[in-house]
Amino acid sequence: MRLLHTSDWHVGRTFHGRDLLREQEAVLGGLADLVDTHRVDVVVVAGDLYDRAVPAAEAIAACTRVLARLAAAGAAIVITPGNHDSAARLGAFAQFAEAGGLHLRTTAADLDRPVLLRDAHGPVAVYGIPYLEPEPARHALGKPELRGHAGVLGEAMRRVGADLARQGNPRSVVLAHAFVTGGEATDSERTIAVGGVPHVPASTFDGVDYVALGHLHGPQTLREDLRYSGSPLAYSFSEARQRKSVWIADLDAHGLAGVERVELPVPRELATARGTLDDLLVDPVHEALVDKFLSVELTDVVRPLDAMRRLRERFPHAVHLEWRPEGGERELRYREAVRGKSDEEVACCFVADLRGSEPTGAERALLREALAAVAAEGRR
Repeated sequence: MRLLHTSDWHVGRTFHGRDLLREQEAVLGGLADLVDTHRVDVVVVAGDLYDRAVPAAEAIAACTRVLARLAAAGAAIVITPGNHDSAARLGAFAQFAEAGGLHLRTTAADLDRPVLLRDAHGPVAVYGIPYLEPEPARHALGKPELRGHAGVLGEAMRRVGADLARQGNPRSVVLAHAFVTGGEATDSERTIAVGGVPHVPASTFDGVDYVALGHLHGPQTLREDLRYSGSPLAYSFSEARQRKSVWIADLDAHGLAGVERVELPVPRELATARGTLDDLLVDPVHEALVDKFLSVELTDVVRPLDAMRRLRERFPHAVHLEWRPEGGERELRYREAVRGKSDEEVACCFVADLRGSEPTGAERALLREALAAVAAEGRR
């Protein structure tokens, strides 16, 4: 049996305010081509199908089209919710969807009820463990004594192991959305550290043939049988150097036979640039950045006015901007800076500290007018 492991689609997510829905659908829809060319039997999505618990109608429509393409390509589909998803909404109509080959495992009660698939060698049990937030999960599992992510996931895997034993230990796959010790995070994952340590040990998942992990956005291998697929698109500049991919895992008669990494297309590359605004706008060396999502660090001694608008005249996909003046920003000690100064002097000092240059005469006049208006309002 051949399975395609993906996760963390985050359909509906934006990138520094830019809509990514078109890019997401293009990359995710292309998974259907992989199903066809690699003769994939089952696609597993290990959480965070959507970016929000209540996704926009456009995100739902795009996700529906992608899933329809995967089903039309001939793959069964197994999905579990992640910490961004609403498990209840994702699991709506699950029993009806199952008849069409879409298997949704969204509740703690169903985590040890596998999707049973068959190949020439017999059954393969695919278990979906939804994201288990420790506090509600320990009660849902009927084990109030459990503590933390390690506790509830340990109980989930104990139940999976017990079900496997009841079925005569067929070959098995587990989907889980978790932060496993040894994994490397990026800037785009939402923390799951609520009232305790977010990590769970890799040994939690011993005893199954393949574990398809979700939550961390970089593709990584913790063990041969324990992997993160990562997100299909980059969702932060900390992922700029990652090559996004999926895993294609083969199960033979004895278990895991091999895993292949397949890289995904990049709809728009990410890049960073550093320098003064004038240099960035004219230096031909930056021409290669024009079509990329761009994060810019400006080094001008004085903060340039209207910098993002001017940058976008050359770099239309500039989405992030920071001002870090050459030589470092001055340390601001406002208590000392305002002591003994008039309101006008304090306002002018604030402008100077914020921008790196003193206010002009016109700006000083505008500040005086604003302070006079505030004082007049206070006398009413």
